[in-house]
Amino acid sequence: MSQVSIRKIVKSYEGDVQAVKGIDLEIEDHEFVVLVGPSGCGKSTTLRMIAGLEEITSGEIWIGGEVVNDVPPRDRDIAMVFQNYALYPHMSVFENMAFGLKLRKFSKDEIKRRVDEAATMLDIKMLLDRKPKALSGGQRQRVAMGRAIVRNPKVFLFDEPLSNLDAKLRVQMRTEIKKVHQLVPTTTVYVTHDQVEAMTLADRVVVMNHGVIEQVGAPQELYHNPQTRFVAGFIGSPAMNFLPCRLEEAAGALRIRLSDKLAFPVPENRTARYRPHVGKSSLVLGLRPEHITETKRHPEPGQHDFDMMIDVVEPMGMETLVYFTIQGVEASGRVNPNAGAVAMQSMTLRADLNNMHLIDDTTGKVL
Repeated sequence: MSQVSIRKIVKSYEGDVQAVKGIDLEIEDHEFVVLVGPSGCGKSTTLRMIAGLEEITSGEIWIGGEVVNDVPPRDRDIAMVFQNYALYPHMSVFENMAFGLKLRKFSKDEIKRRVDEAATMLDIKMLLDRKPKALSGGQRQRVAMGRAIVRNPKVFLFDEPLSNLDAKLRVQMRTEIKKVHQLVPTTTVYVTHDQVEAMTLADRVVVMNHGVIEQVGAPQELYHNPQTRFVAGFIGSPAMNFLPCRLEEAAGALRIRLSDKLAFPVPENRTARYRPHVGKSSLVLGLRPEHITETKRHPEPGQHDFDMMIDVVEPMGMETLVYFTIQGVEASGRVNPNAGAVAMQSMTLRADLNNMHLIDDTTGKVL
């Protein structure tokens, strides 16, 4: 069993700077967990503490049912794939992949079997005699992955492995990593700042911010049910719209007022939950761009049309992004390319309030 358990882990530096502030996380056997967040949030520091490359200030890390706080990195039975590949330039691909096995005194036959197996899986068998300088960035990344796979470790650790690749290759390598995990379902902890990588790769996503965990959940759970404004804004591209609003009550019904001329009825199934917040001054409406579309013939319950002057139109091929301003705050919507959106002209849009989020801007919590 290869569970990873992080218990009240703290990492402090000189000057009383806390990079990681007492986080708890349970990673199940064979699970693929992605730590995601902006630069400086503590995700790479957490990964390095799991690897043993960063000293723990306090707390415990368990791997496979054993505390590893004082266990050297080489004895933790983990394999790490770095951002810069970390290949030995004077060694061939085969020698790079075999190096860790040689240190552990594996037989030549076993080394060859493992390297050939991993090279076939990663489609790099024809590269085994080459040196790293003769490889492309994507090929080097495959070699780095192969070097980790041959060790058959308890845990794979990935530290932003795709950040040095171009956009097209990142998509390709993302798919490769997912295929490898399906073939070799080893417990995996993966660090990235790219929320698209997190959403497409993870069984569960851990969103970090300022050294704490904001939310942990399956990708779709984080997308549709964020618990904080930070998570709501970080997950999703383009980002969720955040519009200051007031919550009003009239004749038992609630309305979200965005301006003197624009207000939307709150869906009935949310009325009881939102009623205690009527009159609060620090409320924000969160609505994703895909929930602001062109108007269609028959609105569903909870959907409401409104007219808006379009500031900018961005054709994206299969969709068009439109940008507009409400009370000085920019917002965006996704419309059909054939919807006739024109910059500096008014357009009737439709807001789907069934997917709204009401946020207390003081606490940052989604209500």
